[in-house]
Amino acid sequence: MTERPRAIDAPPSGSYEEMLQIVEEMDTPVGYRAELIRGKIVVSPWSRLRYKRVMKSLRLQLEPHAPEGHDVDVAPFLFVFPGSERACGPDLHVADEAAFEADGRHADASALSLVAELTSDSTKDVDWLDKMATYGQIVPVYLLLDMRIGEINVLWDPSPKGYRSRTNVPFGRPVRIPAPFDFELDTSEFAVEEYVDPEIEQR
Repeated sequence: MTERPRAIDAPPSGSYEEMLQIVEEMDTPVGYRAELIRGKIVVSPWSRLRYKRVMKSLRLQLEPHAPEGHDVDVAPFLFVFPGSERACGPDLHVADEAAFEADGRHADASALSLVAELTSDSTKDVDWLDKMATYGQIVPVYLLLDMRIGEINVLWDPSPKGYRSRTNVPFGRPVRIPAPFDFELDTSEFAVEEYVDPEIEQR
């Protein structure tokens, strides 16, 4: 496996349910996640070790402001979006704990109140395009942390056409996280030295 996401072969005529079943039965390598993106099964690595401090800071700040009954976690859970035939495993999620009492290995995306992705050159296309469009139809708040540029994008007010509102600030400045959280997020601990993929740098 490599640092970059990689699509794997799957039956081209497979239904959404069949594709989910394939994902569930996959023997994904430790440290990697399988998602359904643009009708393909995509295997990519979970966040880098150097991102742990950032995710911990996010989690600790979000927890006191999460909606009642919602849990903040970075565990590798897959959330299904049947309306757009996607299944995503965000870097961090806030979701109704009741969603994890069901059988199976895929949680309903309607349980989500917030998702966060820490994006870099290897994942930015998926995070900025496909996931933004998918989350933007149902998830109340999407935090997109661009680890290369060093800024946080906050998107909210989902609609059938995507998020209606967005703001962004560089790391180091506070940013307002909208309802249902409604607090000022401290981003002073978010800056990390970003690794540059030699393959991308040569393009």
